[in-house]
Amino acid sequence: MDDNSDRLYNLSILEASQLIRNRDLSPVELTEAFIDRIKDQNPFLNAYITVTEDLAFIQARAAEQEILSGLYKGSLHGIPIALKDLFDTAGVKTTSGSKLFEDRIPERDSTVAARLSASGAVLLGKLAMSENAIAGTGIGFKDPKNPWDKAKTAGGSSNGSAVAVAAGMAMATMGSCTRGSIRAPASFCNVVGLKPTYGRVSRHGVLPLSWTLDHVGPMTYRVADAAIIMEAISGYDSNDCTSSKNKLESFEMPSQYRLDGVKIAVPKHYFFNKSLPEVDSEVIKIAEDALAKLEQLGAIIEEINIPALEYADAAALVILLGEGYAVHQHNILEKPELYGELNLLELRVGGLFSNTEYINAQRVRTRLIEEYLKALKSYDFFVSPTFAIAAPSNVIPTPSAISHMPSFTGPYNLTGLPAISVPAGFTEGGLPVGIQFAAGYFKEDKLLELAHIYEQETCFYKFRPNL
Repeated sequence: MDDNSDRLYNLSILEASQLIRNRDLSPVELTEAFIDRIKDQNPFLNAYITVTEDLAFIQARAAEQEILSGLYKGSLHGIPIALKDLFDTAGVKTTSGSKLFEDRIPERDSTVAARLSASGAVLLGKLAMSENAIAGTGIGFKDPKNPWDKAKTAGGSSNGSAVAVAAGMAMATMGSCTRGSIRAPASFCNVVGLKPTYGRVSRHGVLPLSWTLDHVGPMTYRVADAAIIMEAISGYDSNDCTSSKNKLESFEMPSQYRLDGVKIAVPKHYFFNKSLPEVDSEVIKIAEDALAKLEQLGAIIEEINIPALEYADAAALVILLGEGYAVHQHNILEKPELYGELNLLELRVGGLFSNTEYINAQRVRTRLIEEYLKALKSYDFFVSPTFAIAAPSNVIPTPSAISHMPSFTGPYNLTGLPAISVPAGFTEGGLPVGIQFAAGYFKEDKLLELAHIYEQETCFYKFRPNL
């Protein structure tokens, strides 16, 4: 575990923003610490595709002058962040981790990038990812390494985003999530990963995979940091017809760390099925310890049954791969040589589904939503392990293999409910494991409050990898 807790790159956004606001820390000094950390660690971890060092210092110096002039913009002013390389950034290469887009330079910022820039955040660069946010490593690109064990995967597809936060190479990052691509890497790397409610954050200027399932959200060191990012990026966007006008309620630090009377549902038949060989018993034990902690804090934990979960994995794969094929169909036919082998395989599988199979998958999705809404009449939250296993040695190789691994994150992409992964402990081999909380639509404030209380009572976030 890393004992360099006094290093600037180990600060949380909340801690750094207080120092910057009080003028005890310069944005330039903070940015320099992160650029140095990137230079030191990225050659081994491959978190970044593009490092925008010159731009970062221009933005940091501008932030410093604004703050000295009394124009402090808020908690992200002067804070170094990075973006998964499918968020458009004006004048900065945006590749989607694919040879298909290796020279693509957008003319305009994505809405998320523009809102972070307006908040005064400093852009350190663009982060590595699974090719086209599906699977595999793009031709000519490097696979990010898990900082806890470089022989283990950092997950997919927002793997570079998780690695950058875990290794102290960014204070916060933005990821995208279609079946679990924010929360799974967060679990594997011991960071916080939040998938907001569908429509809460604009997807304008984000290279798509699945119109039904795509979400974008933050990955951070602490839960409070995720709340800070959410306040900056949320809100209606006329450029995104799926974005909601529902107002984001601000996260407030709880006055006491208790959960008295809070009702939490646990669909154990799906998320805690020890009989499945693909589910790691160590992960289940850590999740059960988390349930015990929640009960100690006053929460009421009850087991429930959500029958449609049994069909959720199949439905998610049909929708994801089918819509992914629709996005890439032209390029697959015209430029197949620009796709990695695994990427091309998965997309072509998506092209094999019939209209009937796609419609039936959407019917399963509708049924799953109905069952979750019914449960939400009686419960405040849902809890489960984030992923069925700790970080494996290799990325799962084929769609058929993926279908045999139960997705604990996918149901919340299908339903669009907000869900967050928070560090929950470590296996005997020293690999991190996350716990996943989910809440009702547009209840991010309550979800963050629950996650913050759990985080502060367990403090697994304090552990950093030895690098």
